[in-house]
Amino acid sequence: MEMVGILAARILLTAVFIQSALNKILNSAGTQQFMESNGVPSVLLLPTIIVLVAGSLSVLLGYKARIGAWLLIGFLIPATLVFHTDFSDPMNQVQLMKNLGLMGGLLMIAIVGSGSLSIDGKTA
Repeated sequence: MEMVGILAARILLTAVFIQSALNKILNSAGTQQFMESNGVPSVLLLPTIIVLVAGSLSVLLGYKARIGAWLLIGFLIPATLVFHTDFSDPMNQVQLMKNLGLMGGLLMIAIVGSGSLSIDGKTA
C-alpha cells in the first residue's frame, strides 16, 4: 500500500507543474507579457518550460526523481518570491501557501526518493 501511496503522491504533486508547463507553451505570448510586467526577462520562458517539463516527468516517472524534485524546488523559490509576495492580496497569500506546500512535498521526494513503483525503484 505504501508504494501505491507514493506513486499517487507523485502523480498529484506533478499535475500542477505539468499544467503550468502546458499553459506556458500554449500561451507563450501572454506568459512573456506577464513575466515582463513583473520584471522577469521573457528570455527565461524557455528555460522555465524545460525545468517544469523535465522536473515533472522526472518526479512523475520516478527517474532521477530526487534531482527532478530539486529542479522544481529551484523553480518554485524564485517564482514564489517574484509573483506571490503581495500580502495585501488574499489570492497571493493562497498562492504563497500553495507553493510552500508543494515545496514540502517535493522536499519529501528529494529526501525519501520515488519509491519502488518507479523507474529508479526498478533499477535499485
